[in-house]
Amino acid sequence: MFEHFFNCPYCMAEISILIDPSIRTQKYIENCEVCCNPIQVQLEMENGTLLYFQALSIEQ
Repeated sequence: MFEHFFNCPYCMAEISILIDPSIRTQKYIENCEVCCNPIQVQLEMENGTLLYFQALSIEQ
């Protein structure tokens, strides 16, 4: 597991998530630690390296 920081698409606060590098493609909903709004997280891993990361408002 490693920690990844990004900005919430709602309140722009810097928040963090823990990523399991053993799962290549991930897509799930995570609530913002600050404003509690739901964020759709999508990411892709390869050999322990984060290739792609996106955090979107689910209202888009």
